[in-house]
Amino acid sequence: MLLSLVLLAVSFAAAAAHEHDTLEQIPVGYVKYPWQATYPGDNEVTADSIFSGITTFARLPWVQCLGKDADEAFDIAFIGAPFDTGTSYRPGARFGPSGIRAGSRRLTLYGGYNVPLGVNPFMSGLKIVDCGDVPVTPYDNKHAIAQIESGHKTLLHRTPFSPLGNDSVTGEALVPVSKDGKHHPRLITLGGDHTIVLPLLRSVHSAYGAISVIHFDSHLDTWKPSVFGGAPSHQAEINHGTYFYWAAQEGLVKNGSSIHGAIRTTLSGPADYENDDTIGFQRIEAREIDTLGTDGIIKKIRDVVGTDPVYLSIDIDSIDPAFAPATGTPETGGWSTRELRTILRGLDGLHIVSADIVEVAPAYDTNAELTTMAAADVLFEVLSVMAKTPLGKVAKK
Repeated sequence: MLLSLVLLAVSFAAAAAHEHDTLEQIPVGYVKYPWQATYPGDNEVTADSIFSGITTFARLPWVQCLGKDADEAFDIAFIGAPFDTGTSYRPGARFGPSGIRAGSRRLTLYGGYNVPLGVNPFMSGLKIVDCGDVPVTPYDNKHAIAQIESGHKTLLHRTPFSPLGNDSVTGEALVPVSKDGKHHPRLITLGGDHTIVLPLLRSVHSAYGAISVIHFDSHLDTWKPSVFGGAPSHQAEINHGTYFYWAAQEGLVKNGSSIHGAIRTTLSGPADYENDDTIGFQRIEAREIDTLGTDGIIKKIRDVVGTDPVYLSIDIDSIDPAFAPATGTPETGGWSTRELRTILRGLDGLHIVSADIVEVAPAYDTNAELTTMAAADVLFEVLSVMAKTPLGKVAKK
C-alpha cells in the first residue's frame, strides 16, 4: 500500500514537471483554456462611482456636437429630441431624453459586457458619445420638426471617426451601404413623442434613400390625418399617430420591407389595417408572441426586412405598462422587457443605420425608474447590435 502511494506521488510529480517544462515553451499569448481568454475590460475596476458626475447616456463623453465641438468625429452618437407637442393623450415626453439618461447610469456598473451578444459596445473600438439635445422650441411644431431634421442631418453627414475596414470573413474592403456612397456615423435618438420620426426619416433619406423600417409599438402610427384627429389644420395633420402616413407620402419608407411589432391598438375599423397595408407595413400583433414565440417573431422580422439597411424605431409602449408605465398612450397586453430585449438581440447582423426610442414620459414613472431603466436597457441591446455590424458590404464584382 505504501509502495503504491509513493509511486503515485512520483507520477504526479513527473506530470507536474512535464507540464512546467511545456508551459515554459508555449508561444506568448497562448491560452490553455478558452474560457480564460482575455477580453478588453476583463478584471478592470467596475462600480466606480457611476452615480457621480454629469448625467450622460451610460456615462459616455459629453460632446457638444451642434455647438463648440462641431468638428469632432464619432461613430455612434446619442442625441435627444425633447419634443412632445404632437401627442394625443398624456404629454411629458419632452423630459424623455433626460429621464432615459438617468435610467442608463447603471449600464456600466458591472463593466458593460453584453453576455448574450458577446460584445462590450463601449470597448468595441468605436468612438461613442452623447451629443446632448437638439434645441427644440415648444411653441411652434413646424419649426420644431425642422430643427430636429436639421440637427439630425448635420450629425448624420459628419465623417465618422473610424473607417469601415475589411470584411471579417473574406478580408476584402467594405463599401458603404448608403445610397450616396459615403460612410456615415449612426445616431440613436432619445425622444420625444413619436412625431419626431418624420424629421428623422427625412434626414435618413438624404443618405440612404427610401429605408426599410422596423417599428415596435402598440399603435400603427400610419393613420390617415382625416381619421386620427380629423386634421382641423395642416399642422394638426402631423402628429404621433400620422407621421408614417406622411413618411410614405414623401417616399421615405421602403414599401413592402417594413414591419410593425407588438401591435395591439383599437381601430376606427378594418379600414385602418387596409390603409396600413397600402403604406407598405406588415404587422406582428402583440398576442402573436403566444403562438410564434420570440424566435418566430425574429424570423418574421428578418424575412420581411431581408438584407436591406434598416431604420429602427421603438415606442416604449411596445412594452406592457406593468414593466414600463411612464408613456403617453399606454396599452395593456404588451411584451415584457425581457421579450423585447430578446427580439432586439435577434436583429444581430442587420445593418441598422440609425434608431430611436420614444414616448418615455418620466412624470408617470414609479420612483424606482422602471420605465427609464427599461428604455436604457433596450438601447443597450441596440447599441450592442450596432457595434457588432459595420455599415458596409463587400462590393459586387
